Amino acid sequence: MTTEGTALIRAQHQPEHERLGLSADQVLRMYRTMVLARRLDERQWILNRQGKQAFVISCQGHEASGVGSASALQPGLDLMCPYYRSLPAVLVFGSTARDVLLEGLSRAEGPWTGGRQMPAHFGDVRYHILTSGSPVATQIVHAAGAALAAKIRGDGAVAIAYFGEGATSKGDFHEGLNFAAIHRLPAIFFCENNGYAISTPLGKQMAVPNVADRGPAYGMPGVVVDGNDLLAVYRVTRQAAERARRGEGPTLIEAKVYRLTPHSSDDDDRRYRAPSEVEEARKAEPLIRMRRYLEEQSLLDERQEAAIQESVAAEIEAALAYAEQAPLPAPTEARRHVFQEAA
Repeated sequence: MTTEGTALIRAQHQPEHERLGLSADQVLRMYRTMVLARRLDERQWILNRQGKQAFVISCQGHEASGVGSASALQPGLDLMCPYYRSLPAVLVFGSTARDVLLEGLSRAEGPWTGGRQMPAHFGDVRYHILTSGSPVATQIVHAAGAALAAKIRGDGAVAIAYFGEGATSKGDFHEGLNFAAIHRLPAIFFCENNGYAISTPLGKQMAVPNVADRGPAYGMPGVVVDGNDLLAVYRVTRQAAERARRGEGPTLIEAKVYRLTPHSSDDDDRRYRAPSEVEEARKAEPLIRMRRYLEEQSLLDERQEAAIQESVAAEIEAALAYAEQAPLPAPTEARRHVFQEAA
């Protein structure tokens, strides 16, 4: 057998994470971040039901798409324009459990809004995370602008925008993608398609089967990926980032995911989807998929899994203890950053 043939056989039997250049430690850290995002989300639902947190908009079911895509980028260089389900992604870029719970409990020390906004309005200049806008899809245009700035600076940065499939029905989607394609901007448009724009199913929003089908119409690749598969998401996002850094322009990625909770803490999803549909989706949800992969590769056993769960629980408890004793914003600060202030 030739050397090339031997190398091909070896590559075919190589674990997927190694083919992607990821070490065992790296994929275990990615898995831990997924667990942290899930447990933080679950704790916020408890806080909401206790009357301590006013609102929750969940990332459950989106952990692999968020962690996998953000891990393929370069924190500290690249720019992120998140949306309300981007908790897993912002954790990769540097946000912490303390940040999340300070904002969840509307504390003055919250690094994103200082208690002025609903939870999940991410934005942190320290980590190149642009402030989220409340109107759906506005972050798509923000990412195009950030990518234009990166191209002008010539620093090699890539801007990524996260959004749901409902956002693709807004004019911002057309404007952002069209502008980025015309100017060959270093941008990634990352759609997490969970099948429902709040309660509106996909078939009532668009006449094509995939959001990614629209990419070629703008002059950019459209890529569909299984959003429950962490490593598949990592692969396609890294390819898109490499393409952007080479000056070849933007990519539209569609991660097929499933939202495991109601749209928000104010939603009753039983009115538009059957509980059996949700239970069926739970059988292939991201944490189960990644844990199974790690076990198959002998990278995770029951003892290590228990250690990760205990570590994450301790991190969240410490963050919550800090956030609960942190002061609320002063009433005199209510108008700050809203109205023009006297010199």
